[in-house]
Amino acid sequence: MSTPYKVPLIIRGKIIEGDELTFGGRRGGVSFTAPDVSKYASELALRAPSMMSDLYTLSLDQIVDYLVELGQHLNFSDNKHLQQAFELSCATSGLSESILRFHYSRTPRLFERQELHNIVARSVGADYLEGWVEQPGSLIPGVTARTRAFGARCVHVIAGNAPVVAVLTVIRNALTRSDAIIKAPSNDPLTSMAIARTMIDMAPDHPLTRHLSVAYWKGGDEQVEQQIYDPRKVEKLIAWGGFDSVKHITRYLQPGLDLITLDPKLSGTIIGREAFDDEATLASVARRLALDVGAQNQEACVSARVVYVQSGTDAAGLARCEQLARLAFEALQQLPATLSTPHKAFDPALKEEIDGVKLVEEDYTVFGGRSNEGAMIVSRDGTPVSFSRSLGCRVGNLVPVDDIDTAIRSVNAYTQTIGIFPESLKVAMRDKLAFQGAQRLVSLGAAATLQHNLDRQDAIEPIRRMVKWVTEETGEARLIESLAG
Repeated sequence: MSTPYKVPLIIRGKIIEGDELTFGGRRGGVSFTAPDVSKYASELALRAPSMMSDLYTLSLDQIVDYLVELGQHLNFSDNKHLQQAFELSCATSGLSESILRFHYSRTPRLFERQELHNIVARSVGADYLEGWVEQPGSLIPGVTARTRAFGARCVHVIAGNAPVVAVLTVIRNALTRSDAIIKAPSNDPLTSMAIARTMIDMAPDHPLTRHLSVAYWKGGDEQVEQQIYDPRKVEKLIAWGGFDSVKHITRYLQPGLDLITLDPKLSGTIIGREAFDDEATLASVARRLALDVGAQNQEACVSARVVYVQSGTDAAGLARCEQLARLAFEALQQLPATLSTPHKAFDPALKEEIDGVKLVEEDYTVFGGRSNEGAMIVSRDGTPVSFSRSLGCRVGNLVPVDDIDTAIRSVNAYTQTIGIFPESLKVAMRDKLAFQGAQRLVSLGAAATLQHNLDRQDAIEPIRRMVKWVTEETGEARLIESLAG
């Protein structure tokens, strides 16, 4: 049996090893050890919010300078901590080695100075992070107000489907001058650790280093969570994950503890009749559809799963939809290895479902699905497959429709990203889709490859939710005295 990977505990610049428990990863048959966090839980939470005052000795420019320097130290080719995280992720992640290598090698780009300033500008605003901002207008003449955004003591229960989640969490924490406890995920326990260890190597006594802790414990461990999830110790819980990941957190909610959930979503596609105008257009649409289904091996919430196609539902329409599915499957096999590959751990339950629908030829046509190469399933009956919520591993489900409103009605609050073709259809439908619950509308092919920004997510602005908006008000003395009669 191979030696388990060692996952340390990091508490504000201090690396703790020993007192180890053994945990199994989600994939790959590997295990890792980590310190028993219950023995250190009382140290994890910052005792008093006033202990964050050292963060306010830093200007925003100094914070950005620190992050830019950190990015330069996160060069995958020579950062041993990231290399170890990559090695473990190759076993536990749903992303293939080539995709993971691409992600880790691009980490420094997220720390570029202009992008950091863009994050601030798009979310909280530099003025609110730097000082008290005069507020326009007043309900009562003679009363003025100023508001400032303050950091909070936060616990981040992050997802491990891509390394970028850990990177974004560290950046958001620093820019908002917050204090973070990151609960590392079992399918990527080392990436956030790698960033924290790099911060310690770079600047062990810097306030930003001292306000980041990273720990792994099994979700639902009451010995740990009862000591941490307390409004006297933390103010914000930022939780990525589904019902099982969040349900054990909700028992601790009470006034003073704000839960911000970034829960899993299902994304899809809507393709208008214009896709069939000519062969060149159809080929282009197929390549773009392959991107939305296949990018990142369909591991992300933004990945397309059910695809509504306005091909028509008569015999000719079904043939058009099947032609698109065939071309999209062929394009899927040609995607670059840095973006998509046959899935290294194809879901056996999904494979059984695909094999089952292959037997119902009057209702379904399947392209691919022989092994782990992915598949495009055409629902000839005009309804998504019964296992549509389980689609993954580069498997898309094309549903032919006559009326595009059928696709609009399929959208709900669980729908995150929708790739749409053509652009005119996106513009025409965007209000209706928003009413239905859609949260992000993109050009077909751009769902996972051309994200405009990562500051808005699941129809909220996480960074604005992370900070505390404190207001100071002034009333004119004459006005206040007049109230006394």
